[in-house]
Amino acid sequence: MPLVFPAAVLEKFLTNSLGIYIHVPFCEKKCTYCNFYSAPPSDDIRNRYIDRTLKELKRWGAETMRPVDTVYFGGGTPSLLKPRELEEILVGIRENFSITKDAEITCEVNPGDDLESFLEVALPLGVNRISIGMQSVNEDELALLGRRHSFLDVQNSVSTLHRKGLDNISVDLMLGLPGSDTYKLDRSIDAAFSLNVPHISAYILKIEENTPLFLCKDKLNLADEDIICDQYIHLCKRLSEHGFEHYEISNFAKCEKFSRHNLRYWQGKEYIGIGPSAYSCLLEKRFHYPADMTEFIKNGTIVFDENGGGLEEFVMLRLRLSFGLDLNELCEKFSISNIDPLLDLAIKLSKAGLCNLSNNRIQLTDEGMLVSNSIILKILGAINENL
Repeated sequence: MPLVFPAAVLEKFLTNSLGIYIHVPFCEKKCTYCNFYSAPPSDDIRNRYIDRTLKELKRWGAETMRPVDTVYFGGGTPSLLKPRELEEILVGIRENFSITKDAEITCEVNPGDDLESFLEVALPLGVNRISIGMQSVNEDELALLGRRHSFLDVQNSVSTLHRKGLDNISVDLMLGLPGSDTYKLDRSIDAAFSLNVPHISAYILKIEENTPLFLCKDKLNLADEDIICDQYIHLCKRLSEHGFEHYEISNFAKCEKFSRHNLRYWQGKEYIGIGPSAYSCLLEKRFHYPADMTEFIKNGTIVFDENGGGLEEFVMLRLRLSFGLDLNELCEKFSISNIDPLLDLAIKLSKAGLCNLSNNRIQLTDEGMLVSNSIILKILGAINENL
């Protein structure tokens, strides 16, 4: 059944571009730290997943009739898609949406997979950005994380991409790994520099429930808060020295090679997510497909989220970005008349080295990004004093 929106909302958003996220939930082996939804890649399940994905693309293309300027294949492991399957999805996107000429189309890949056949299909159909899950170059850390690749695999993957003329590449790093120290982290940072890629994402390991790492966490030499903080600040400094701009809490780019699709999330822009567990933000509504492959394949049911959007999300997303929280935009959007308490708080945070305040904009420093959750709570408390 089509979604129904007020005429004013439709008029405001109809000409704006969309992003599309495709969740490819297949994994050969679950990483020990991962709590994202995934499923074994049996041929029957894959075929039915592709069929439902194509139906959902047709559904949302008909309902939105909007141009698309970013597409992102995440997972799971998108590089496990067979060339025919990848082609069907990419063709389905182009048949049902108007893709802009400058669209960014990203695929996450595992460096242990065969990229040659994958790229033979991906590149001619417009894939122009690749995100590689490197995580670390230290063999003991890769083994602990359950990764099925080596650094040589990463080097070969990047070499293949460069040879085929694709240089918009991102690699992932992980901080705060059990038993990690500055020496091990520097080995991974230096390795990332040696790849000559314009984008690095760096994530702090979080031990999630219902993961293998959680079950054995008491036996691990977990990094404490001080070690994690030191590693984060060290990494930020080293990346800055090598010309990377720290544009989001976990993301760094050279030559403005930002992830345009992920910027869409952080800027509160619209996107359609397709696949089990995929989320969407469309026409001031937020909804998702349940994390259930059987339900996705059978019905393609979506569930509306009651608590999406609003003041708290706006503040949180803006402060993730180096651009920061524009207090004038905040006041206009949420009808806030008095920002004096916010300015007083920002001055205190600035004196503590946690933010910069310029032209009524609060921008977190590297140190501030480490404690962004507590800063967000303080800011929301200052706002609520005037509501």
